[in-house]
Parts: sequence; structure tokens; C-alpha cells
Amino acid sequence: MTMGMKDESGPTSRSARAGFPSLNQRSFAPFKIATVIDTVASRGIAPETVLERTGLTPAEVRDPHTLTSIGQYLIACENIVAAGAQFADAFAIGSRLHLSAYGMYGYALMCSPTMRDFFDFAVRYQPLATPTVRLEWRTEGDVAIWQFREIYRDVMSSDVRTFLMRQQMKMTFTHIRDTAGADNLPVCALFALPKDAHAAGDALALSCPCRYEQSANELHYPVGILEQTPELGNRLTRTMLEETCERLIGQSRLSSGLSGEVYQLLLNAPSEFPSMTAVAAQLGLQERTLRRRLAAEDSSYGAIADDVRRKLAIEYLQTTRMSVDDVAWKVGFSDSANLRRAIRRWTGRTINEVRAGKWGMTTVEPNGRSAAD
Repeated sequence: MTMGMKDESGPTSRSARAGFPSLNQRSFAPFKIATVIDTVASRGIAPETVLERTGLTPAEVRDPHTLTSIGQYLIACENIVAAGAQFADAFAIGSRLHLSAYGMYGYALMCSPTMRDFFDFAVRYQPLATPTVRLEWRTEGDVAIWQFREIYRDVMSSDVRTFLMRQQMKMTFTHIRDTAGADNLPVCALFALPKDAHAAGDALALSCPCRYEQSANELHYPVGILEQTPELGNRLTRTMLEETCERLIGQSRLSSGLSGEVYQLLLNAPSEFPSMTAVAAQLGLQERTLRRRLAAEDSSYGAIADDVRRKLAIEYLQTTRMSVDDVAWKVGFSDSANLRRAIRRWTGRTINEVRAGKWGMTTVEPNGRSAAD
């Protein structure tokens, strides 16, 4: 299957991508594409070949002010696979994508006060990192598990899908070593892929046994890693960088097509939260048209409203002396009990912890369970 720039995904895929930029939204520095170009150069794959159909030039990829999209990155990977790149190149790309290449997001991760904070932050702010999968994590017994959910498989060939999963496994492996040290190795890797002739290379690249034809793509680490302190861990620096990442996430949402317009309208109407019908009317659209166009951007009115409530509630709690009842009213909740439940769902923390600036980076999975539970 040849991937184009147009996103023709179905409802299930769009739901899985909720909260992520659309395929064609240009929000990311070109560091990942530049790394791909540098890695495959030794195979004789020219930059122009890597960039075919992306609309990018080699000069633009070397300019840190150029903005690129997830779709352009996927096309670049499709191009190199078609040009003869091997799975070993996927691991080579992953090993070169150190956290220092990810800007504020990467530096914030390196400054995490504990590896548990690292895991939480990586998931929460992943939309800043040109994501090709959705990261999740959990603990089971004596292991801490990274899970990589494929959310773009409908626009990729099987070979590209397999290439990118190996790349993602190696990237996470690299990021853990960057933060916790070279001695921290996974105990097992699971692939929701058939075993092939490259399996021995997988085990060598990831320094652990690999199992195939599994129900999920996962990388398992000893659970004790969560309590380790990264070598560069600094709570104050991480807090400052976290604020920057929060602003970047907000800017991305505000600049993201129709979703950004709805986000801005709701942000400018705290305590009111107009209905979807009212918002559609403000935008000169029928409600069904607004719903359809938001779905095409991997979003929904409910998801945007929930995110605006989250942003405003946390801002009010941390920067004002308003009572909890007043904050609840300002963000459209009927009472403080509903706000308390929402804060727990959004952050995994209590209102007092959020107000004290201790809300951390806990991510909540679709079933409502904290990823750190």
C-alpha cells in the first residue's frame, strides 16, 4: 500500500489518534527526517530520494525553523524502505535519536527527578515528538511495561509498519539509556509481528529476548527502574521545562485547523462552555458538519471541551486563590465533587497536590485507569 499525504483513515483510527496532531499538521522540527537522511546515506540513498513526495528540500530539512508533519515523516520512511533500507537501519535510526534531539521535551525528560516521572512525562507530552505510535505504560508484577499502540497502520505498508516498530523499540531503548544509564536494559521485547529472518538482529539490538506474534508491541523493564534517580534529574529545572512543554502543547492545539478554532472559542468562554450547536453556529457550520470535520482531524467537541477544562482548572488552582467551588464553576462543573473527580482523572492527583504544584505527569488511559497504577 502506498501512503499519500491525505489522511483517509476510518473512525476507529481517528479515535485512536485523539489528542495527537493530524497527519498533515506541520508542527515539528525536522530533526527526525534529518536523522533518517544521515543514517541511510551510507547505503547510497540520496537525500532527494528520502524526501520524494514530502514537499521538503534538503536545505529545509537542515533548517531548525522548518516545520514538518507526521505524514511527511511516514512518507520519508516509506521512501527509504522502497529504496532498500533494511531493518538494521531502523535500529540505527533509533540509536541516533537521542533525547537531546527532541528540544524542550527531550531535556525535560532527562531532568526527570525519578524514572517514574520520566515514564509519565514521556506519555503525557508525546504529541511534541513527531509520534508514529501512541505510548502507554503500566506495571505488572516485577516489570514496568512500555506499550506501543499502532495508530497509523492504515496508511502504511506492512514493511513500513514493521520498520517503524523496530525503530520505536530502539528509540525507547536509547532514551532509557540516555536518562538512567547504560546498565538499564530491558528484560524482554514483545512484537505483534510474525517472526522473520531478522529476529536474531532484534535480540542483539535490544539486548534482550524477543517474542513474536504477540497481542501487543511492548518493551519490558525491571520494575525497580521506576524508583531510580536519573543522573541529570533536577525537579526545579524539570518544572520549568514542563511549563514550556505545556505552552507548546497549547500552541499546537490552537494552530490545528478547525480543532484549534473550537479550542480558542471555548478557551475564551470560561464558565459558559457553549453547546456544540452554539459553537457550530459561531463558525457558520451545521452541527453535523462540525462533528464530521473535527473527526477528520482526529478530534471531537467533547475531547476539546474536556481538554480546555483541564487546562483552565489546573491554571486556576495553581495561579489563583479561588476556592475549589469557584474553580468548579469557572470551568463549567456543577459542583466541587465533579471537579475533584475530573482532576483525579486528568492528573492522577488530588486537588491539594495540584494546587501545591505536585501533580506530576500521570497519564490516564481510555478506561480511566492511571498509567502509573
